Amino acid sequence: MTATVIDGKAFAAKVRGQVADHVARLKEAHGITPGLAVVLVGEDPASQVYVRSKGKMTVEVGMKSVEHKLDADTSEEDLLAVVKSLNEDPEIHGILVQLPLPGHLNEDLVINSIDPAKDVDGFHISNVGLLGTGQKSMVPCTPLGCLMMLRDHHGSLSGLNAVVIGRSNIVGKPMAQLLLGDSCTVTIAHSRTKDIQDVVRGADVVVAAVGRPEMVTGEWIKPGATVIDVGINRIDAPEKGEGKTRLVGDCHYDSCADVAGAITPVPGGVGPMTIACLLANTVTACCRANGLAEPEGLTA
Repeated sequence: MTATVIDGKAFAAKVRGQVADHVARLKEAHGITPGLAVVLVGEDPASQVYVRSKGKMTVEVGMKSVEHKLDADTSEEDLLAVVKSLNEDPEIHGILVQLPLPGHLNEDLVINSIDPAKDVDGFHISNVGLLGTGQKSMVPCTPLGCLMMLRDHHGSLSGLNAVVIGRSNIVGKPMAQLLLGDSCTVTIAHSRTKDIQDVVRGADVVVAAVGRPEMVTGEWIKPGATVIDVGINRIDAPEKGEGKTRLVGDCHYDSCADVAGAITPVPGGVGPMTIACLLANTVTACCRANGLAEPEGLTA
């Protein structure tokens, strides 16, 4: 069996197109432009690249993009003051504080200072609680992207056995909640799970988000299962030359693709969906703030 490749780049482009269409309608019908603000503290190179990409795509879909770049030694008081000003700005509908923050800043305190209605990362404790109890919330972007791709591939997920490998607050736990919301039977596997290969082998849907390169091999996968690989790991690639590296997922792609029915590649799978869903969340937040119908197909 050769798995169908779930093309995250193409799917993300489709989502961004839907977002752009909805933004255009908001402008034309209501005179409203959704606004996304990103706060970057320090000069982490990966974060800088990510923030630039977010800003570029925000503008491309017709939304307002605001960036606040703060020095690495910015005090907690000053950072909280920036967040407060954005909470109070009616033209800003989504706020994202880029993580990780410098060590002297309390990430939980900062994230929970964001207005939950503008928390487009879905990390605020109120949104975590709302998602966990099946109520309307802002949903973390990466799990939302995974859910969109699974729905697109399967149609209904009802009754499927799903295993989420990883129990992080950012991916594993919210992913499990979303799959439960779509009536899957869900197991969360992790580093202490006994006979983890056997647990995974019973799954119709596998979401790997554990942060261990190529941990999941084809022997773990049920024939025909759908594999969503959230992992992004950089490993040595001596075949490319001395000091060269390559990106791999948490799944060994070739062996899993020989068994699975469908699989996301790394790169080009889940990654592009994260920013696309950030934009979708911003439009959703804008619609909710203005009492308007939410965009179809862009929410959980």
